[in-house]
Amino acid sequence: MQSNAVEQASGWHRRLARWAGPPLGLLAFLLIPEAGAGGLAIEGRMTAAVAVWMAVWWLGEALPLAATALLPVVLFPLLGVLSPAEAARPYASDIIFLFMGGFMLGLAMERWGLHRRMALRILLMVGTSPRRLVAGFMLATAFLSMWISNTAATIILLPVGLSVVAMLMRDGTEVPGHEGRAFATGLMLAIAYAASIGGSATLIGSPPNLVVASYARERLDCDITMLSWMRFGVPVMLAFLLLAWLYLTRMAFPVRIRRLPQGGEEIREMLGGLGPMGRGERVVLTVFALTAAAWILRPQLAAWSGLPGLTDAVIAMAGALSLFLIPAGGGRATLDWETAVRLPWGVLVLFGGGLALAAAIGAHGVDGFIASGLYGLAGAPMLLVVFAVAVLVIFATELTSNTAMATAFTPVLAAVALGLGVPVMPLLVAIGLGASYAFMLPVATPPNAIVFGSGHVGIGQMARTGIVLNIVAVVLVTLAAGWAGTGLCAG
Repeated sequence: MQSNAVEQASGWHRRLARWAGPPLGLLAFLLIPEAGAGGLAIEGRMTAAVAVWMAVWWLGEALPLAATALLPVVLFPLLGVLSPAEAARPYASDIIFLFMGGFMLGLAMERWGLHRRMALRILLMVGTSPRRLVAGFMLATAFLSMWISNTAATIILLPVGLSVVAMLMRDGTEVPGHEGRAFATGLMLAIAYAASIGGSATLIGSPPNLVVASYARERLDCDITMLSWMRFGVPVMLAFLLLAWLYLTRMAFPVRIRRLPQGGEEIREMLGGLGPMGRGERVVLTVFALTAAAWILRPQLAAWSGLPGLTDAVIAMAGALSLFLIPAGGGRATLDWETAVRLPWGVLVLFGGGLALAAAIGAHGVDGFIASGLYGLAGAPMLLVVFAVAVLVIFATELTSNTAMATAFTPVLAAVALGLGVPVMPLLVAIGLGASYAFMLPVATPPNAIVFGSGHVGIGQMARTGIVLNIVAVVLVTLAAGWAGTGLCAG
């Protein structure tokens, strides 16, 4: 009954957004003055109208996000904003191929089960005390989320976590019922939160990171490399994982038992069931390690090889294509198209739509027009502006898609930074990180929804726990963006 009510409410707000988008776009067109009156030329007003229309549809999820992202291909040529070629070009940006290659590597990892073996190995190393087990699950989930989708990482670790919980709840164990329930809830939330935190550490870990990087490259001539993002992303991830682990295990869900009975045996049995590492796993591990090393050492490799076109996207696609060529035994390639076709094509289209919108906004002065209305706020401390952006993005993401939030807000907040006279990149970093850090509601992120469905987490428990981590995230994002944002383009 509760599920039906949620679905009905969701359907109502989608229908409202669907009907509201075009009229609100028209209203924006009418409200913006013409160029002679201190406003915009008709192309700029048309661009603003389409931007409002798309933002309403994205935030209200009136259509699938990727479907809304295709509006520029239709509307911009028809309205004279961009030519058909100019409107279509952003959908083939090299940043999209970086994400495509990264996802292919992740799919190959999943095909051969390497991801599960790596996760179980990490868990086996940390020991069987409840706090160490939670730490192990968080490290394993976060590490996987750096390279594959947060959703996939959560799905991988959830069955392992549930088996540990089932073992703990089994009749005959020495663990009191309330202790077991607290551990189960804390573990489920730890997996979900670690997936979101881990995804923020690399460019390919979470879509908002790539939204920010693609905008910076296309509109600000700022090449954010895998290494430059990881230089601040990994320390931020580790700091947040530590804070989240301390809060979950010592304050929110403290468990006083020292050791979980049979915890190590349960994990060792699951690892043994995988058998010895096969050729497919070894190939994927080797290609993955070489690709990651090439991402990190790209400037040195480009200088040594004399190949100026050696970008992160080229490296990602080279690694992915090599998996189609290298045999895994039995006449099979390490990666086949039946596996690769499971790519999140909709996310790639969404990136393209965001880039097309950003291109039109920049080409017709819409960003400057937005900025001109904010000149009166010039001189505000940068950290205060970043703090406000972090609060806005983190709490707004509780109610809408993090990718849609980042795509809709990035060009607007970049214009805000221009109007306030503060550096743009700290605000973009705040968007990228903040859009991944929503911990209060099941609808905020797929990992939250997945663990909520386990039956071990109530919505009240998630909200009470998540709001504390949201507040921690606001502080951490503000400090991280202020520290790292200004030097991010150095690569």
